[in-house]
Amino acid sequence: MNIRVLPSNLINQIAAGEVIERPASVLKELVENAIDAGAHKIEVSLTGGGKNILTVTDNGNGMSPEELNLAVERHATSKLPDDDLFQINFLGFRGEALPSIGSVSHLSIISRQKGSSEGAKINVSGGIKSSVEPAAISIGTRIEVRDLFYTTPARLKFLKSDSAEAAQCVDMLQRIALANPNIAFYLYADGKKKMALNACESELLQARRQRIAEVLGTEFNDNSVPITAQNDFCDISGFVSIPTYNKANSLSEFLFVNNRPVRDKLILGAIKGAYQDMIISGRYPVCAIFIRVNPRYVDVNVHPTKAEVRFYDNGAVRGLLVGAIRNALSAGGQHSAQTDNMERLLQQMQEETQRFQELHNITTDFSVHDFTPTNHCLKFPLKQSGYSSHTSPLELPEFQHQHSVRVAEVPSTQTLEQVGELGLAKAQFHNTYIISQTEDSIIIVDQHAAHERITMERLKQNMAKHERVPAQLLLIPEVVDLSLLEKENILEYAKTLSSLGLSIEEFGPRAVLVREIPAILGDTDVKKLIKDLAAQISEWGNAYALTDKIHHICATIACHGSIRAGRALNIEEMNHLLRDMEHTEHSGQCNHGRPTYVKIKLIDIEKLFERR
Repeated sequence: MNIRVLPSNLINQIAAGEVIERPASVLKELVENAIDAGAHKIEVSLTGGGKNILTVTDNGNGMSPEELNLAVERHATSKLPDDDLFQINFLGFRGEALPSIGSVSHLSIISRQKGSSEGAKINVSGGIKSSVEPAAISIGTRIEVRDLFYTTPARLKFLKSDSAEAAQCVDMLQRIALANPNIAFYLYADGKKKMALNACESELLQARRQRIAEVLGTEFNDNSVPITAQNDFCDISGFVSIPTYNKANSLSEFLFVNNRPVRDKLILGAIKGAYQDMIISGRYPVCAIFIRVNPRYVDVNVHPTKAEVRFYDNGAVRGLLVGAIRNALSAGGQHSAQTDNMERLLQQMQEETQRFQELHNITTDFSVHDFTPTNHCLKFPLKQSGYSSHTSPLELPEFQHQHSVRVAEVPSTQTLEQVGELGLAKAQFHNTYIISQTEDSIIIVDQHAAHERITMERLKQNMAKHERVPAQLLLIPEVVDLSLLEKENILEYAKTLSSLGLSIEEFGPRAVLVREIPAILGDTDVKKLIKDLAAQISEWGNAYALTDKIHHICATIACHGSIRAGRALNIEEMNHLLRDMEHTEHSGQCNHGRPTYVKIKLIDIEKLFERR
């Protein structure tokens, strides 16, 4: 078989297969071209999810008839004036987008340059272009793409529904809009407005904050902290969510390198490492991170869709980003994401009660007013088959005992003026949760989760200072049987475990001997602790860095050594725990990412009782 040069239209179709995956890919290329052209307003219109018609209109610099004729030629671009691939200052630079789109659709471009009296128009259908003709248009460019992938029906067949493709277009435009708050973006789908973002006129940081609130919502603004860091060639800024505000996937991680939206593995890995031991497994933070790098220290020409980049110094960028996020989260103190407000909680309670009534044939309506303390009794009026039809009083002492509510007998020596933002402890219920009071709220604390974080941070501090954690000698050393692989793996970390107060040594072919445990553990199940650690270490392999592994070990030890749910505490112990939380980093969430406390505002409680 003889070697031959492929025809140009086939070359463009092959390129389109790499660059143009779906309507959202077309939108990305055309909108980025508009941004490179200096547009301040960009409108996108979709019909059939962009498969039938996709139109992008901008008010940028426009093109002359001569430039318009060249623009649809392969590898024709104005964005590499010095032919230097190491100095790329634009979003586009390859000159592939327009000819690739024109090879798989009916493409129409109308453009008018500033200072020109009229515009020009060119059409490309299936890779065949027409001559340039005069056309009426205001300054800027209007590009219309019809019947996308009509020349490649196999690609068209695998596109999703109109609504799904439109949603992808919205997501793509939102990502671009986050990086360009000074530009107005509008998107219409089948004549309906789906997105309207006006240009932000304030300085960059405030403009980004405003655009982020418009795209990600005010809830993210309320549960995020700013990050900033820089070195000789890289500058990082943006906003990251506190650990307890998270999502089920990573789609809400918006990443930008030199204003280019990316999904880079290095950056995603750095974010995961920064939230190590602070976010629950399988959950992801919400963030908008902007990285500016000297163009000579980053290669953006490594992926057909420019969705990935390569940094000159991966380690420096990763370290800078991890440090920026961790410093921001530490500065956030004990911040914990708010839970559902009381009005929504009341509505959910009423809906659940209504379903329960319908299921069990209860005829009496339920409301919060049915729980009315009268003559030191709580009355529950229930008219239901299987229940007495008359009111049955339940005395308060019995109610208190039944629900494990403990009010401290000895008042605290502290006052509200002497305590921090977590307030003054008032009671413990179910021997698991502490209720504290502030000037405008009540706070409910999970005592095990809170103490777990405190213990974890103390272990990490001792490790950072190269100090050995205080240990206690076991009266009778504990022998723990393990599999051969688990035994070898845990013995590999014997030195690290020793610095954490856990002394182990080999004992026979399939067992280890535990002589010391961290003093903070107190009375704990040593066998379960060692087996948990051995299983974790065996699972890691070489997937984690050493520091991440040490954090895992600290987290496991902390979990076994923390105050357990079900342990009764007196008022001084409760307040001591609250004060420790106020002086501990990341105490708003436990080592697994769950919140350690929730705050309920007094104003919400008053709304619940219709006082407001």
